[in-house]
Amino acid sequence: MTILKWALIFFLISLVAAVFGFTGLSAASADIARILFYIFGIIFIALLLLGLTIFRA
Repeated sequence: MTILKWALIFFLISLVAAVFGFTGLSAASADIARILFYIFGIIFIALLLLGLTIFRA
């Protein structure tokens, strides 16, 4: 369950980064948020898959 908890945390961080970056508040923050969104999205998917498969035991 710890891995799934971390996956959820990274997913929420990516959503917050997307909200602040994709709404046009600032061009610089949009670029940073877009990068963070993809990074945390990939981490979320990786941890979700690991939590559901390998660390299920």
